[in-house]
Amino acid sequence: MTYLSRVRINPLRAAGRNLLANPRALHGAVLAGIPDTAPGDRILWRLDADHPRRPVLLVLTPSKPDWTHIVEQAGWPDAEGEHYAIRDYSPLLAQLAIGREFAFRLKASPVQNTSTPDKANPNRTKTAAELHHRSYRMPHRTAAQQLTWLLDRTTRWGFTIPEARTDSPAPGLEPSSSDTTADTQPAREVRITDRNRSTFTKPGTRTPVTLTTATFEGHLRITDPGLLQAALLGGIGPSKAYGCGLLTLAPLPSGHR
Repeated sequence: MTYLSRVRINPLRAAGRNLLANPRALHGAVLAGIPDTAPGDRILWRLDADHPRRPVLLVLTPSKPDWTHIVEQAGWPDAEGEHYAIRDYSPLLAQLAIGREFAFRLKASPVQNTSTPDKANPNRTKTAAELHHRSYRMPHRTAAQQLTWLLDRTTRWGFTIPEARTDSPAPGLEPSSSDTTADTQPAREVRITDRNRSTFTKPGTRTPVTLTTATFEGHLRITDPGLLQAALLGGIGPSKAYGCGLLTLAPLPSGHR
């Protein structure tokens, strides 16, 4: 059974600020809440900090977790109210059907594989695959590139994004002149609500890890329930250990129905 959790984090406590600022530390806190994991289990999480005073951690787990340690160390352990909530994910998965529409949110790390990067990081350590194939995994850094990355891949994840009701994309999201889809891609029901670039180090190494992310929100229409379920449970794109890849669905606002 799969569970989706919502955990409140206190940004005024030192431990809370550390979790909010360090994806590696938050990843460790997530793993500490899951008592049993099996080989191949996928754990997805995302930090939603739309309101800086009420950040929320979302976690998708294949077994029932316990978030008491986060509440005690980085929450409001003695306050009233619900500190975390854990819900069975099965009812949502049962609603997946061709043609159904949902609002969605996704924090992802849009990347491209290239053998001729414009700006290769001299401190970056190549993976074994890159050494063999002489290619780099480079982040998309502009909003237009990140949006194109998403739109080019939705069918492989089992959904499409309907055409937008607005006349044109929001400022900064117009396709670039070098984009081959610039003349054919209509505006879609999706927008980037947050873009971020963070740097941190892994334990035992001084080589910095740079994470470039984009948070997408919009409206999707299901084309293949099986593919969408795989994307929901397995995540989308790279950097899943650092809070990327969790796609969440919600009912559409009444004006979209």
